[in-house]
Amino acid sequence: MRIAIIGSGGHAQVCADILLSMRDAGTAVEPLGYVSRGDHGAEFLGLPVLGDEAALDGLRPDAVLVAIGDNRTRLEAAGRLAEKGWRFAAAIHPSAVIGRDVMLEPGCMVCAGAVINPGTRVGGHAILNTGCSVDHHGNIGACAHIAPGTRLAGNVTVGEGAFVGIGSSVVQGVRVGAWATVGAGAAVIEDVPDNVTVAGVPARLIG
Repeated sequence: MRIAIIGSGGHAQVCADILLSMRDAGTAVEPLGYVSRGDHGAEFLGLPVLGDEAALDGLRPDAVLVAIGDNRTRLEAAGRLAEKGWRFAAAIHPSAVIGRDVMLEPGCMVCAGAVINPGTRVGGHAILNTGCSVDHHGNIGACAHIAPGTRLAGNVTVGEGAFVGIGSSVVQGVRVGAWATVGAGAAVIEDVPDNVTVAGVPARLIG
């Protein structure tokens, strides 16, 4: 599968590294390069920046991977590309541990060392970052971001576009609302409403 990476920043380069690792491990993927308004002509991890989204018509990749770190911008880009009929690829690092009965929707990214336990659903274009863990029967919404080292207990729901910060923990059965933000190192012990920010141990509303 020939894959074009949408974006060229740090997150895009992590995605490229995952695809290259997948290829090296024997998965039939071939990253073509980055599609971005910036960095035209540059090269990262041996892959070129090919131009903006108009370049996709000439490339004709089998699939695209939206590799933009900001959740809202990633959602907008995915919607725009879906309207044009592009198919989405997922990036799953070979070192990730994926349990049985896990559903990964197109466009999601699972980084090195992540663990996803049985019965979990991961929405499209979500990011499960380096070394995070999602225990059994989790529900991760589209375009959510589970940051490095985060720990989600069983039956945790993370809404669309939510950001769960680095090193934070969410206890069993709790819901983190859509487009909410959980601060780094927070301990979430009760439901978090939509569109708010919580931080601290235990996590409290700060915005």
